[in-house]
Amino acid sequence: MASRIVTLTLNPSLDISADAEMIRAVRKTRTRNERFDAGGGGVNVSRVLHELGAETLAIILAGGLAGALLEQLLEADGVPRHSIPIAGSTRMCHTVNDLSTRNEFRFVPEGPEVSAAEWGAALAALEAEPGDWIVASGSLPRGVPDDVYVRVAALAARQGRHLVLDTSGPPLKAALGHGLALIKPSRGEFETMVGRPLGTPRALNEAALALVREGGAALCAVSLGHEGALLAEPGGILRLRALDVPVLGAVGAGDSFLAAMVWKLAQGESPREAFAWGMACGAAAVMQPGTAKPRHEDVAALRRQIGELPPG
Repeated sequence: MASRIVTLTLNPSLDISADAEMIRAVRKTRTRNERFDAGGGGVNVSRVLHELGAETLAIILAGGLAGALLEQLLEADGVPRHSIPIAGSTRMCHTVNDLSTRNEFRFVPEGPEVSAAEWGAALAALEAEPGDWIVASGSLPRGVPDDVYVRVAALAARQGRHLVLDTSGPPLKAALGHGLALIKPSRGEFETMVGRPLGTPRALNEAALALVREGGAALCAVSLGHEGALLAEPGGILRLRALDVPVLGAVGAGDSFLAAMVWKLAQGESPREAFAWGMACGAAAVMQPGTAKPRHEDVAALRRQIGELPPG
């Protein structure tokens, strides 16, 4: 039996997406097919986990009208949540798809100012809520210190829980070496973390392998965009190519990847098999409009398409 997976999102969002025939400076851009989705790293992970049939709980900070709508959307999706009220307003992120160029324009606010009492209440909720796996995901709002995920790692270690971290910049760098089960940076985030460009596949492989062998994290999955992704574990590297699927929206694809990978790890699958399911779920997510909306049947079909993995 898979264990409960608790997610922590300190900077969730109300995601608004729409299509436009053409985006031009100064001119009004009229949109259609507007969508409202609950968003933010851990929120997306919990929503995808729920779609996949996993037991999950989303711990979020929520405030203002946007926060109230975020909670309503999670309730409508059937995603269990533990909300911490905040004085500030939850951010609203906007994505517009330019149909003339097929470019996607994303506008992502920094988020509200959060007090020490508010983010401290989120950590207290995390400590009190049972679950063998914790997924801490997303950016930090103003007022939350860069070492907050180090504190989450200490909490997880005390309770014997597995911590998965998906963030970037100083918060990610600070948490390395603190017992992380898995990190999932993009290529750019990984290069920033190691402090140098990694211009060749060999350089990227070696850097990711060094990170896990030196104890930065037990596993490191690096997303590579159209090139696919790589998984580094102490025994070596596995690379999988991106699946060829129709793209209707890319927001939340990385969170979908992470959700499926953690889902399979929690079921006791090998890291390589979990990685393949992550690839399938990330591809299934871009096949649907909106934020992180993969369908379970598409995920299963794409995993079959990947086929047998090379021996590790």
